[in-house]
Order: sequence, then structure tokens, then C-alpha cells
Amino acid sequence: MATTILGVGTGVFVISVIWIVTLLLCVLLSRTSGTTRLLNVVFFLLALIVTLILVFFPRASETSTPEKEFQIVDTFFIGRYVLLSVMSVIFLATAFLSLLYYLLEPVYAKPLRTR
Repeated sequence: MATTILGVGTGVFVISVIWIVTLLLCVLLSRTSGTTRLLNVVFFLLALIVTLILVFFPRASETSTPEKEFQIVDTFFIGRYVLLSVMSVIFLATAFLSLLYYLLEPVYAKPLRTR
């Protein structure tokens, strides 16, 4: 079976791109006048025909072939958690300091007007 992205094949992305481009062209050509405005119908029908061809005549088989499972080993496990803890401490320190700066901002008294 072909490679999948987010659980769907490349055909779904191809169809999505076709319809996004078609929608964009239809929006751009909707303000034109004359025979150019009829290109909306042509682009829509062309996208519909290409979509139907891609849906009804797929190239890949519907049954998937069994794949060899890979065992993933994380060799940077300790370093990743050290980095995460250092970044967490830095984030908490900056959040605390910015909160202090916000709370301890000086408020200046307004001068009194005396007549």
C-alpha cells in the first residue's frame, strides 16, 4: 500500500488540492464579465471529472500488505528529560518574574491642583 499521512493516502490530498484550487479560481473569476465568467463552470466540471476518475479508478489495491514492525529505541531519553526539566524551570522563573513585574509596577500619585 502507498504511504499514508495522518491515516489517509496521497489521493485524498490530491483531491483536496484540486478542489481548493477550483474554489479559488471560481472566487477569482466570479467578478469577471462576459465569456470569462463561464470559465467557472468549466473549472468546476473539470474538477468534478478528475475527482470522479480518481475515486472510481484507484491505482493502489484495497488490501494492504503486511509490513515488518520496527522497534523504536529512544537513545536520547535522559537528555530529553533533562532538557525538558531545564526548560520548565526557565519557563516558571520567567512567568514568576513577569508576574512580579506586573504586580510591583509603580503607581505614581497624581499631583493635586491647589487654587
